[in-house]
Amino acid sequence: MATDLATPPSQAAPKAKKRRADKVPLRTAVLRYRWLYLMLVPGLAYFVIFKYLPMYGVTIAFQDFLPFLGYSGSPWVGLKHFEELFSGPDFGRLMFNTLFLALLHILIVFPAPIIVALLLNELRLNILKRSIQSLIYIPHFLSWTIVASLTYVLFAADFGVLSGWMRDILGDTAKIDYMAQEEWFRPLIILQQLWKMTGWGTIIYLAALAGVDPNLYEAARMDGAGRFRQLWHVTLPAIRPTVVVMAILASGNLLDTGFEQIWLMTTSLNRSVADVFDTYVYYAGIQNGAISYSTAVGLFKGVAGVILIFGSNWLAKRLGQRGLF
Repeated sequence: MATDLATPPSQAAPKAKKRRADKVPLRTAVLRYRWLYLMLVPGLAYFVIFKYLPMYGVTIAFQDFLPFLGYSGSPWVGLKHFEELFSGPDFGRLMFNTLFLALLHILIVFPAPIIVALLLNELRLNILKRSIQSLIYIPHFLSWTIVASLTYVLFAADFGVLSGWMRDILGDTAKIDYMAQEEWFRPLIILQQLWKMTGWGTIIYLAALAGVDPNLYEAARMDGAGRFRQLWHVTLPAIRPTVVVMAILASGNLLDTGFEQIWLMTTSLNRSVADVFDTYVYYAGIQNGAISYSTAVGLFKGVAGVILIFGSNWLAKRLGQRGLF
């Protein structure tokens, strides 16, 4: 009976040969794909030199760093700077300003590329579709300095184009200094992000929409589904994994509101609502010379970003989505 259940030698031999054939030596694999590995070297070198090696500087956050003493000679103070940050008078204001801008970004800026991609996907005239795509992509290639300058040209109280039009229509009562009023700071920031980032983010979702099987739409039409039903039951489920991945990546930047944009739009009159962690690191570290303290602020922001990415990835998997890793 045992011999009847055993695998015949004629069948076992090909399987053994296949397993031996699958085991390619490492040196052979590297030589075979040597050009691909060579193309990988610049990217790895970039991350090692500019991302991983500078991580040693994180130790400054636990020291009273003195440049002439260096990393090894500066006195070790432990969590002193973190305690100073969390107990200081600025932490609550910084956290509120940062989270408020992040919330506006999630509610307004994040869905904008999805909506635009869905609208463009419904266009049947390719010339019109490509023209709109090109027009909304262009702002992405402009620096935040140019975007801030254009904002000043449009909204400045004295020479702003839009401000002048509103004064002509509504009279002198419409003369508002949008660049100095605290209540207008956040709307201007969100408008800038919408104008600059929506077109570029649309590329990702259009690429996801291009992979939707046309047969699904045909089957939906045969079942009597209209355009809205096709959008709800075919298009959105097809791009849901892409939306989840982009949401996870965006969660890691929840406290990263962008230094350059905020700093360019900050004035002495709106400073109370404009201060976020990114600009606070600059003011504390560069202007005031508190290198160790500003490093602690930046480290806190980075650790919070990592926790948010892992937490959002765990939540996505708990909700039945694929997740990022």
